[in-house]
Amino acid sequence: MVENIKAQIHQIKKYQFLFSELVKRDFKKKYKRTVLGMVWSILSPLMQLAVMAVVFTKFFGRNTEHYIIYLFSGNLIFSFFKDATNGGMHALMQNANIIKNINVPKYLFMVSKEVSACINFGLTLIIYFLFVAVDGIPFSLKFFTLLYPIACLVIFNIGMGFILSAMFVVFKDIQYLYEIFTQLLMYVSAIFYTTDIYPPKIQLVFFLNPVYNYIAYFRSVVINGVIPPLWHHGLCLGYALAVLIAGMVIYKKNNYKFMYYI
Repeated sequence: MVENIKAQIHQIKKYQFLFSELVKRDFKKKYKRTVLGMVWSILSPLMQLAVMAVVFTKFFGRNTEHYIIYLFSGNLIFSFFKDATNGGMHALMQNANIIKNINVPKYLFMVSKEVSACINFGLTLIIYFLFVAVDGIPFSLKFFTLLYPIACLVIFNIGMGFILSAMFVVFKDIQYLYEIFTQLLMYVSAIFYTTDIYPPKIQLVFFLNPVYNYIAYFRSVVINGVIPPLWHHGLCLGYALAVLIAGMVIYKKNNYKFMYYI
């Protein structure tokens, strides 16, 4: 498996120019014929945050310290996950004409979508830290530990991208099922409510949700100033590697079918 990953990284370097052009094209296409262009990368999550803050602060934020940052942390991570995995799911079909005419590794199209999502996430992350500063939360060296859950989430998203892109080629209904799934996932990721309203045993059940693990890590470091324990680090990495391996296996197993369905 390690050798397989190294081989794929080598191919990405080999097709570096094509890969960079795909990322540029995806980014330009997303904001084509828009007045604000890239600014929407920042405005979109901020508008979502504003709506959620207005709706949920009255019900869930009364007794929650730094509730806007609590809400922003959940929305930031979940939006990154949703953006990256949705893009990965449609990557092959959106590039069907190129795949049919040029012999290049197909996973390049999926990974390019992940990079585009990372760029959007990075822009939003800058605004997130501005909100943190305005809310009076002091910056500390512990914030550098946030690179760990971000890296794990990127790996997790790539794995999900492999799974979804392979399934979507042969099973178009997956896009509608996945839309319902992400909607349900949002409600069980404790984005706008706190888990301390539940008994301790129920609180542990939330950690079965991979996305919640990354959200909880952010909140622990930024809001509470506490680096999560080792078992939390293990869960973040474990979910990421498990999904990546499963994604690569599923993608490789169905790779020969793609040309028949695209």
